[in-house]
Order: sequence, then structure tokens, then C-alpha cells
Amino acid sequence: MNMAQRERRDLVETMSAVGPDAPTLCGTWTVRDLAAHLIVRERRPDASLGIMLKPFAGHLESVQNKAAAKPFDDLLELVRTGPPLWSPLKPIDAVANLGEMFVHHEDVRRAAPGWEPRRLSADDETALWNMVRRMGRAAYRKSPVAVALETPDGRQARVKKAQGPVVTLVGAPSELVLHAFGRDQVRIETRGEPDAVRAVLELDRSI
Repeated sequence: MNMAQRERRDLVETMSAVGPDAPTLCGTWTVRDLAAHLIVRERRPDASLGIMLKPFAGHLESVQNKAAAKPFDDLLELVRTGPPLWSPLKPIDAVANLGEMFVHHEDVRRAAPGWEPRRLSADDETALWNMVRRMGRAAYRKSPVAVALETPDGRQARVKKAQGPVVTLVGAPSELVLHAFGRDQVRIETRGEPDAVRAVLELDRSI
């Protein structure tokens, strides 16, 4: 079982434990809304275009609202079983869904008070490090200053090049991934000039 599959399994267990009306870190979405989003993304390519393309956003919202009206147990089962054989995501599930499942699992976990980071295996942290090095360029593209990522064991990656000061974000790869995906409920440290650090932390990091 690859990491994306394990995160999917654990996400469903966490969703079941907290219930459909629990909050998430995805704005006003509840767990039920998040489950509907995942289902539509994997099973309704006609509607999932609205995730990236604004002209399709209305259709996406309509389809997602209908999905959210299903019984909660049915939603969890659809999330658990993942993309069907005909889905474009099926052949690339291990890659395309690694970030999606990990981040949304934490969206449910960290919306609850008293959350603590999970302790992941070295292999899982390495998989997330490889991912954040790639997608960090898109996440921090709007930064007015250079941005570097660094892990406690000394791995480094420059994800935004610019003249002037450099802001370094330091943390476990799992925490850096969450920050790059726009989450602020993370355990990271920062190095750099205060104004430059503030500019990076306040960035719109949507991809």
C-alpha cells in the first residue's frame, strides 16, 4: 500500500470518527462538504474542471452540493474506494493523490483544538519532501522575495528566486507541504528579515 492509499484509508477513519458536521481547514466546508469535493474530483471530470477554471465553478458547486446530500456512510465509502477504473486519476493515483489525501487528512485533524503533528516514517517524509520541492515553485510564485525550504536534517531547496533578502522556512517536509498548500496551522520556523518573512507568511499560496 503506497502513502496515498494509506492517507486515504486514514482520512476516511478520521472523517468517520469526527462526524459529517465537524469543521475542516477548508474555509466553511464541513467534513461532509470535503468528502463531496473528493468524490466529485475523482468521479465527475465534467464538474471537476471547475476546481481550476472559473467558468465551470457554478456547475461544480451544483454537482458537489448534490453529492453532499448523500448519506454520510455512502460518501465515506466512495472516498474509501477511490477513483474508479475509468477515472483519469486511477493510473496516477499514487502521485496525483498523495498531496490531496495527506493535506485533506490534516485539514480534518487540525481543525480540532489540541491537534499535534503526526510522526511519519522517514520514507513518507522523503516522499513529501520530493513533492514540496516540485510544487513549491508554484506555491510561492507570488513572493516578492526569495524563498528557501529547509528540513531539520539539513535538506534544502530554493523554491523562489529573487533579488534581495531570502526567507527560509524550516520544518519537517510534512509541515512544509501543508504550508505550501496554503495552510497556516503548521509547525515551522522562519529565518529572514522581519518584513520579508511577513510578506511570505501572508502570501496567497493557492496553486
